[in-house]
Amino acid sequence: MAFQTPVTVQEILSGIHEKKYLLPAIQREFVWDQNQIRRLLDSLLRGYPIGSFLLWTVDSSTAKQYTFYDFLTEYHERDHPYATKAVVPSGQPTTAILDGQQRLTSLNIAIYGSHAEKKKYAWWNSPDAFPRKRLYLNLLDEPDPEELGLSYDLRFLRDDEAKPAEGVPDKWFRVGDVLGLDAGPKMLQHLKARGIDLNDLGAHQRLYDLYEAIRVTKPINYYLEASQDADKVLDIFVRVNSGGTTLSYSDLLLSMATNQWQQRDAREEVRALVQELNSGGSREFDFSKDVVLKTALMIAGVDLRFRVSNFTQANMDKVEAKWDLTRASLLRAATLLNGFGLSTRSLTAHSVVIPIAYFLASKSHDDAYLTSTGAAADRSALQAWVNRSLMKRGIWGSGLDTTLTRIRQAIDSHDGTSFPVDAAQREMTTIGKSLEFAATEVDELLEVKYGGQRTFPVLAMLYPGLDLSKTFHEDHVFPRSRFTPKRLRDASVPAEQIDMFRDAVDRLPNLQLLGGTANIEKQAALPSDWLLTAYPGAEQRQTYITENDLGVTPGQVAEFMTFYAARKALLRTRLLKALGVTENSPKAAPSSTPDEP
Repeated sequence: MAFQTPVTVQEILSGIHEKKYLLPAIQREFVWDQNQIRRLLDSLLRGYPIGSFLLWTVDSSTAKQYTFYDFLTEYHERDHPYATKAVVPSGQPTTAILDGQQRLTSLNIAIYGSHAEKKKYAWWNSPDAFPRKRLYLNLLDEPDPEELGLSYDLRFLRDDEAKPAEGVPDKWFRVGDVLGLDAGPKMLQHLKARGIDLNDLGAHQRLYDLYEAIRVTKPINYYLEASQDADKVLDIFVRVNSGGTTLSYSDLLLSMATNQWQQRDAREEVRALVQELNSGGSREFDFSKDVVLKTALMIAGVDLRFRVSNFTQANMDKVEAKWDLTRASLLRAATLLNGFGLSTRSLTAHSVVIPIAYFLASKSHDDAYLTSTGAAADRSALQAWVNRSLMKRGIWGSGLDTTLTRIRQAIDSHDGTSFPVDAAQREMTTIGKSLEFAATEVDELLEVKYGGQRTFPVLAMLYPGLDLSKTFHEDHVFPRSRFTPKRLRDASVPAEQIDMFRDAVDRLPNLQLLGGTANIEKQAALPSDWLLTAYPGAEQRQTYITENDLGVTPGQVAEFMTFYAARKALLRTRLLKALGVTENSPKAAPSSTPDEP
């Protein structure tokens, strides 16, 4: 590895546009926002160092073995967030950027391109939600001292925003126009043409600072790696990307898959599926590339561990051959989880989707399984298994690959088309991942709080008759808004009990699952008042009270703790029964499976 002669920003960006420099597939996506780009340009104008870069000279024989991408120029958060695949002419070498992609892409967007990100509160599908903006330098004014700590007023603006009003000096200079600007008298002429007073030395200094930073100063210091040993280069890449936004191992392995798939682009297929998974249905998820890649390995029937040795050509051929099945099964699995009432906030262990997708794939279930009456009992059993696994600590954390392998074995050995709940639980128990609960664990679950990781699955387990494919909210039986210190004092709650009331209001005995519309209509009504409005008939009202273990609902906040204690006892009885727990159930052993290497 050799240190090279520094170059100007203009020189390296010219190389990017001449396609001398490309991005290897092992690079992650562009992730910088507008403020990060502004800070980078501000550093350049102030003469600050912007770090060194690492480039890799790839000879023609090596280049044909890898996939490369062009640099983003016109970034659009929705329509064009990713770089496109580059074409490397046969027999030609290239230079790949191993370290510095985010900075170089930012400079490329700032000088040559534009950046369109969603406006706050705008609808994602609105045609006006992503205004195209380019970077401008304010020639006349100092920046807001409270904003980002900038010394230069650099802003991303729409072109129409940068236009001056009639008779007003044209103060917004598009940063990219510096490439066609000459220093000396012509720079003064340019300022004069903008209606800027030439006695304003600040305007001339700012424009000259931009000119110097982009076209004269040589802040791009870089090292050049010439080795063609792929393992060495990958090791260097991982090491130099160990800081900042850390590169996940799946990103690296996915790039290897991209190089090995024959008919598709693995990275584009995976990221498209991630987007589809996370935006489909009535609720959003937050599945990662890791989950998709792990599912692909599981359905392909290969070793699940994220190791370079597993990403052989033979294994990647199996993964690619099963890709359509993987995609369809993951989408169906996400739909099932959606139907179980789960979403980003309540699905606290994303890995649970992997065995569901494998089950659907291995048993050849199509869309009919998601809604058919014949599969209703099996879906209910699967839902209970999912909720148990989310309620129990340590199931989807350490030892994930071992857990998934055991569940895969249980599914493979099951002759029927139903999900083998009992067999899966037996396999999990052998590796310290038992889904059995002890009475002490039930007592712990009764203390979960509003919005907690396990609260939704506990409520779903308590009331399995709810159609969770519709929107349900975690609702406070006694409204939380009535539990401020002042309102509690006004309700004659003794001062020494106020903290106890405020803690209890957010815990499970005061929570229920309530339909979204009903929850909005309920607002801050006390339960006794709301029940009379929502269920005017006495019989209908009593049915709701019984089904939801509300017991006696007092009409006074001061009587809340009496209600709380009574409902806690009712919930405990129901939860013990739902989980098959007796008072003498032994304490379940903690998860003992070590982290995967």
